[in-house]
Amino acid sequence: MQIYKVGGAVRDRLLNRPVTDIDWVVVGATVEQMQALGYRPVGADFPVFLHPRSGEEYALARTERKSGRGYGGFTFHASPEVTLEEDLIRRDLTINAIAEDEHGQVFDPYNGIRDLEARILRHVSPAFAEDPLRVLRVARFAARYAYLGFKVAPETLELMRQLSASGELQALTAERSWKEISRALMEDQPQVFIEVLRACGALKELLPEVDMLFGIPQPPVHHPEIDTGLHTLSVLEQAAVHQQPLSVRWACLLHDLGKGLTPEDEWPQHIAHEHRGCRLIKAVNQRFKAPRDCQELAVLVGEYHTHSHRALELKASTLLELLQRFDVYRRPQRFEEFIAACEMDARGRLGLEQRSYPQADYLRGAAAAARAVAVQPLVQQGLTGQALGDALKSERLKALKAYKDQAAR
Repeated sequence: MQIYKVGGAVRDRLLNRPVTDIDWVVVGATVEQMQALGYRPVGADFPVFLHPRSGEEYALARTERKSGRGYGGFTFHASPEVTLEEDLIRRDLTINAIAEDEHGQVFDPYNGIRDLEARILRHVSPAFAEDPLRVLRVARFAARYAYLGFKVAPETLELMRQLSASGELQALTAERSWKEISRALMEDQPQVFIEVLRACGALKELLPEVDMLFGIPQPPVHHPEIDTGLHTLSVLEQAAVHQQPLSVRWACLLHDLGKGLTPEDEWPQHIAHEHRGCRLIKAVNQRFKAPRDCQELAVLVGEYHTHSHRALELKASTLLELLQRFDVYRRPQRFEEFIAACEMDARGRLGLEQRSYPQADYLRGAAAAARAVAVQPLVQQGLTGQALGDALKSERLKALKAYKDQAAR
């Protein structure tokens, strides 16, 4: 029985990156031997065990064969006869098909180290094209390692194109797709993830609403980059630069979907794109079963981001409606994330990445003014129900008018 460290732990050590999760593969062992040594079985589809002390995952060396559609359409074979090379060849990329034994000796049967040095993401074998999830994984790795100069090998991109055209991507479950998308959005350069998906035709299969934004013009006075798709990539890039959370990054990706529905004869103007986009944003949210906080913020940012950009011009009554819509009294964090997404939208424009966004502090001040209105004096006047609600709204409107007057001085 031989145990090897495999995959990301070896790859990241060779790249001098922090190693977080460690995966192990066991060659020459049986299920019974592993259990006799105290390893606890947890794999439903193939033999995976938890180490009795460290809790790390140890998988028996296995081979796999395509038996159906999608990520789960495989049958696995694990036995003591399966070699390390046979186990590694089923992996997606050469840089993930490197193993290391307990003495630190590296085994690299598919030239993963060469590709690490050349900064290339290359598939291990033609079997790559059997698993549609690998399209998303490679795009995610491209986003993670873009800062090091990694590129997808042309022949691997071609296999990704074939997979995208085969219809296999449609067999991915919402949960698996969201897991890859959400992880990719949290990488240092998430815009590269979208670029790679677009380059291989996967974006129009998975996110056609985003794909259709490329080539749609916007007014140069507000958008020097002109192209709506390029703007979306820049907004996503800014969200990463400013280390925004997943909910903000998701909202940034979807905020301008309504521009894809603007009739061509109205270009480059996009009147009411905010309202048109809500239907598309909700559809994308449902397709990937995004978490509730991501769903809610994406819809709100899509509908109200231009309100934020025009915040200093808004009437007190419009400001109040905006604050009420966000329920800033009970959910202040959601309003903060809205402001953050809108600031990323303002910065995601060619040559304007460093400009200030005074609307952010202005909106925070407005929210503070509305929150400062006390309810208790109105209750003490004997007001209840609808009358109390109307009086509270009236007092908040007065507070916002006073806030606007003070800000204008």
